[in-house]
Amino acid sequence: MATVRTAHTVWQGDLPSGSGQVTLDSSGLGTYDVTWKARAEQAEGKTSPEELIAAAHSACFSMAFSHALGEEGKTPDRVQTTADVSFQPGEGITGIHLTLNASVPGLSEADFQRIAEGAKTGCPVSAALTGTTITLEASLEA
Repeated sequence: MATVRTAHTVWQGDLPSGSGQVTLDSSGLGTYDVTWKARAEQAEGKTSPEELIAAAHSACFSMAFSHALGEEGKTPDRVQTTADVSFQPGEGITGIHLTLNASVPGLSEADFQRIAEGAKTGCPVSAALTGTTITLEASLEA
């Protein structure tokens, strides 16, 4: 059964000096301020579309990686994924770099790298962002 998750944004003013608020409607977890300055310069306590994409991508990749491990009979002790979404004014999103650090008992380095690469392409958020270059650095912790 398909699910739909919803967020909405209310923006006031022009792009350079205006501001908005994005609300996570489905979860009810909160409302967050967003501005052009937070997007193109320093965050200063505000979020941006790129930070929200980074949050979604890191969560999705972690889930996809854990699922792929389970299909191979492995259970991770810990999975930590960081997503760095690069934004260049005038160009847009120029790339996403995923950094994976995981502890998976009994998994070889070669299998770890293979599963991580598969999760990168199998993650639904990665699939939705196919127009963007996505790179991965994966480290298996002892």
